Amino acid sequence: AAGRLASAPIFIDDTAGITCLEIKAKARRLKAQYNLGLVIIDYLQLIQSSGRIENRQQEITEISRSLKGLARELNVPVIAVSQLSRAVEQRIERRPRLSDLRESGAIEQDADLVVFIYREEYYKPKTEKKGIAEVIISKQRNGPTGKVELTFIKEYAKFENLARISEE
Repeated sequence: AAGRLASAPIFIDDTAGITCLEIKAKARRLKAQYNLGLVIIDYLQLIQSSGRIENRQQEITEISRSLKGLARELNVPVIAVSQLSRAVEQRIERRPRLSDLRESGAIEQDADLVVFIYREEYYKPKTEKKGIAEVIISKQRNGPTGKVELTFIKEYAKFENLARISEE
C-alpha cells in the first residue's frame, strides 16, 4: 500500500494565505496536466478572500461559493474541511449539527454532502462507547442522511468497520 501511495499522483500545496483564485489556477493546471480527480481543502477558514469584504461571514460565503464553482467547472469533487463554532462545546448534546459550521450558513447551503465525526469518549472519557466514532451524515443532496459507527484506533488516527459480536 505504501508503494502505491508513494507513486500516486498526489500534489500537496501548503501555501500560506492562499486565495480561491490561486487554488482555481493551480487546480486548472493540474486538471490539464494530470487529469485532476479530487481537491481537498484543509481547512476552509484558512483560505483568504480575494477582495475587500465587510466581514468574515461574507468572506466564507465567497470562498464556499468559489469552491462549489470550481467543482462544477472541473467536474471533480472538492472536499473542504471546516471548523465548527464553539457553540458545540457549550451544549449538553455535543453531537455536531449543520448550524455548527463556523462563520457561514453558505457552507451548509453550498455543500452536496456534510459529514461530521463525533467521538463520545472525547467528552466523556468513561463512556461505554470507548474506541467508537460516529460518522454523522447530516446532509446529502442526492441520498439519505444518518449515522454509522466505526471503530476508532486513536494511536493511528484510523477508522475501521466496527466488529459486532452477534448474540446467539
